[in-house]
Amino acid sequence: MGNVVKPNIVLSMSDGVITMKAQSTFKTSEISFKLNEEFDETTADDRKTKTTFTFENGKLIQKQTWDGKNTVLEREIQDGKLVAKCTMDDIVAVRTYEKEA
Repeated sequence: MGNVVKPNIVLSMSDGVITMKAQSTFKTSEISFKLNEEFDETTADDRKTKTTFTFENGKLIQKQTWDGKNTVLEREIQDGKLVAKCTMDDIVAVRTYEKEA
C-alpha cells in the first residue's frame, strides 16, 4: 500500500521553525523542528527516535537514532523535483516528488 500512495509534501517556515507535512488519502504526518536541535520524534511508522535536522550543501539532512539503529534522510531539489534519499546501513531508497501543476 505504501508504495502506491503518492503523498503531497508541504514545507513551511515561521520564526525559525520548519514544518513538514506529508498528506495522502492513507495517512497524514507532520513534524516541526529547528535546524541543529535534537528532538524526540514519533515517526509515521510509530518509531520513537532522536532526530536532528541540518542543512548542508543545499540538502535538508534528517538523522534519526533509535534502539541502536541509525538512518539518514537527505532531501534536495534536483531539476525542479524533490528527491528524498533514505540510507540505513547499506540499504538506500530514493523517492522523487514532482510539483503539481
